[in-house]
Amino acid sequence: MAWELDTHHSLLEFSAKHMMVTTVKGRFKTYSAEVSLDEQQPTASSAEVTIDIDSLDTGDANRDGHLRSADFFDVAQFPTATFKTTKIERKGEDHYRVLGDLTIRGVTHEVPLDVTVEGTFTNMQGRRGVAFTAHSTFSRKDFNLNWNVALETGGWLVSDKVSIAIEAQVLESARVTEEATAAAQ
Repeated sequence: MAWELDTHHSLLEFSAKHMMVTTVKGRFKTYSAEVSLDEQQPTASSAEVTIDIDSLDTGDANRDGHLRSADFFDVAQFPTATFKTTKIERKGEDHYRVLGDLTIRGVTHEVPLDVTVEGTFTNMQGRRGVAFTAHSTFSRKDFNLNWNVALETGGWLVSDKVSIAIEAQVLESARVTEEATAAAQ
């Protein structure tokens, strides 16, 4: 069944080390997802996420501009990134390993997400919802995000490893909720 991403209650964050010691975080403000949840067989579920790279925000306009440039994401040529699930494995009661193809700068690699189902609910409008958290770490160099500066003391200005953290809430399709309400009357 199709579910809708509730972007008002979701978050897509990334982080990397700066000068090998400080963690710098950012988020993407604009993204969308097509989600199909199979409540009876969760491993048959799927998602396809599209991220507007230009919407990134680290809290520093100069850094954001550099990240959008050809040194990093090259937003002019590659305005979006995508993630498409390829396999879901159950790891525990509410814990899953979701494998998917992540595409950044036109380069695609499989990335695993460690996903936890945080719970289900019914919102104020009577729509059922499910909340998830997901985490992963990958090499930015795998996606041709190679820019860096060597530090005089050794090491690099920007870490190779990038972490992502996702808080997602999906809602049952409004059409399904309306049909269920009409059938109950």
